[in-house]
Amino acid sequence: MRLKQSILSIALVASLAACSSFEGNNEVEKLQMASASGSPFTQQLTSEYRAFSSYELDQENDYADALHFARKGLNAAEGINVMPEPVNDWDLTPSDILELSGAYGRLVSAFNLGAREILPGKAAIAQARYDCWIEEQEEIAKGDGQNVACKNDFMNAMAEVEAALPADAPMMEQFPQPLTMIDSAEPLDIQEALYLVFFDFDSSTVNSGGVDVLNTVVSEIQSRQLAGIDVVGHTDTSGSQAYNQDLAMMRANAIKAKLVSMGIPSNMITTSGRGENDLLVQTQDGIREPANRRGVITFK
Repeated sequence: MRLKQSILSIALVASLAACSSFEGNNEVEKLQMASASGSPFTQQLTSEYRAFSSYELDQENDYADALHFARKGLNAAEGINVMPEPVNDWDLTPSDILELSGAYGRLVSAFNLGAREILPGKAAIAQARYDCWIEEQEEIAKGDGQNVACKNDFMNAMAEVEAALPADAPMMEQFPQPLTMIDSAEPLDIQEALYLVFFDFDSSTVNSGGVDVLNTVVSEIQSRQLAGIDVVGHTDTSGSQAYNQDLAMMRANAIKAKLVSMGIPSNMITTSGRGENDLLVQTQDGIREPANRRGVITFK
């Protein structure tokens, strides 16, 4: 289920549940009747969301998610290239966020290299299985779900999609969305707070997107009693291991310097670098991958 705000009364809960149930049924039925248009990719994606929304409604009695994915299916039926689910929209554990962010990066990178046109059916299956995976992973994180095959299905589909892409295709830059663990109405435990700052290729400069993340980090630090802050720098696999280790440290230190300039005491911040040894998106050596060029901020 997607993130939900606190409800003020039991009567309002009942009212909203009834409304969600009605809308979920209505939208799923609309999708069942919809005639898909557009590209082969959007037509296949329509079929995938049709099956998934029906499953959520009929098997899981999850009206909210049935409604959400039915609406994505209806957009796809109109020929719109709807995007995979943003990781920040779901209530996940830190390890889930890292793994699913990597999967998101692989999928979007493949789309940027023409996967929707080169292998449209498998690309649509990969997106639908990713969405299924992230939905079920939230259920598992809440203790309400069990492991399903969507993750393996995604991995298998992505392997076929990536194998079909031209080996000499230019890598188009696509940064993952800035990620934070502070998305719900209730503050997370210190140990669960995690932030990612992404960097340009071969750069240790904190860009505007990174500054936005750090503004949130500073606000969170100021509202908590912290023992310390850890910043770990990472790189992609382009360049030598020795160079990447130095670059990773430069990125961690750049984040520290920016935090200090924003009022955070220097002695609170510990920095380290892992170079290319802890990839968010697994790639071969020599590959420019935006999701791997990052700094990870956690609290103590």
